[in-house]
Amino acid sequence: MNEPIIVWFRQDLRLADNPALHAAASEGKILPIYILDDTNAGTWKMGAANRVWTHHSLIDLNTQLNGKLCILKGDAKKLVPQLIKETKAKAIYWNRCYEPWRISRDKKIKENLEIECKSFNGSLLWEPWHIKTQADTPYKVFTPYYRKGCLNHTAPREPLGKPDKIDIYSHQGLSINDLNLLPPKEEGGWGQKMTSYWDISEKSGHQRLTDFLEDGLNDYKEGRNIPSQNNVSRLSPYLHHGQISPHQAWYQSAFIAEHNKIPQKDLDHFHSELGWREFSYHLLYHFPDITHEPLQENFKDFPWHPDKSTLEAWKKGQTGYPIIDAAMRELWATGYMHGRCRMIVGSFLVKNMLVHWHEGEQWFWDCLVDADLANNSASWQWIAGCGADAAPYFRVFNPLLQSKKFDGNGDYIRQWVPELSKLSDKDIHEPWTLDENTLKKADIVLGNDYPKPILDLSATRNRALDAYATIKKKNNNDE
Repeated sequence: MNEPIIVWFRQDLRLADNPALHAAASEGKILPIYILDDTNAGTWKMGAANRVWTHHSLIDLNTQLNGKLCILKGDAKKLVPQLIKETKAKAIYWNRCYEPWRISRDKKIKENLEIECKSFNGSLLWEPWHIKTQADTPYKVFTPYYRKGCLNHTAPREPLGKPDKIDIYSHQGLSINDLNLLPPKEEGGWGQKMTSYWDISEKSGHQRLTDFLEDGLNDYKEGRNIPSQNNVSRLSPYLHHGQISPHQAWYQSAFIAEHNKIPQKDLDHFHSELGWREFSYHLLYHFPDITHEPLQENFKDFPWHPDKSTLEAWKKGQTGYPIIDAAMRELWATGYMHGRCRMIVGSFLVKNMLVHWHEGEQWFWDCLVDADLANNSASWQWIAGCGADAAPYFRVFNPLLQSKKFDGNGDYIRQWVPELSKLSDKDIHEPWTLDENTLKKADIVLGNDYPKPILDLSATRNRALDAYATIKKKNNNDE
């Protein structure tokens, strides 16, 4: 009997701690497959940066599987039954995904199968349906969700190792290049430049985790706010694509913290950041419309002020506010942005610019190598003030104050906005206030070498508060 078990790789592009693979490999021959399903993804098919990362991840996974990963492209609802018929597979195993379109698709596939289908949890510490309030409702506030819900629930499972033996059934599919995941070469080699900042493989994900835990976990709680420091993990793309699992990150960090005598507050804060990732999935599962509709309904009437020219300046890192421009340029160059900076640029877009959070959500979706539907949707709603446990409407991050507080010596700005590099630590945060002589010494002509500010912080803050007041007033009148 040579009938294989199909193992469908999705957002779990790894061999270690892969429950579906582990279970299937222990039962006999496996047929490992990957399907690029843009058909069912629709609006939420992978953005450009995510596709580049996936291309290199698949190369790594295929190498680990001795070149026997079966690659397919198209509607999985049609391709899976067809593959089962061709190979006479006796079962199909996969690790669960939680995006609404995947849940709908997977359910339909499962309903129509005549063979055994098993799904596993390979991506979350706690399943979204397991964490409920005492009233048996979903949580909408992070702290009680995490402290009362998660930490009082069953502890996350221990990570699994790689299967001792993987006996692979060969079946001809497409080549990875046939998926056309890389951008056209004429686009200035953007994909190549971006990947030069990363080593994209399962092994490198583990190395990144180890390096962070050894060098960055100590002082994580405070240091993670400083963009130029080494205290952020940069694990998000590896977690999103599944080259490491949150279970590995959870338990390895606890082990290293104990072994290296890391302060408990730093370990707890790192674990709570993993908890925020879980909370985003919890929200997406229970409130699937958060990808496009505000969780707080009164925001449907918010008076946004779309402006194409300022939006383009924001995307290109040409706003005239150095910390904003540094962050947006880091995003374009590397496919990543420091977490503190994500909050600063998000607040600037939706509050100072009064541009709809959908615009930021879509730009991040295309540019981030860790673009994740749950995290991206929940985070943009949080910064806009219309989501769960959202930042209060009156919290408008002042990029100038944030810059001075978290990049006081200007190291982050100098890295990504080199035209300002000759300015002093004090002057680099607000070049528009400097006299011509100071600017000339730094080889800067405002409006030529570096843009003048595209908006006034004080005036636009007041405009935002007025806009929020209108929907608050309307909401009160409707009650």
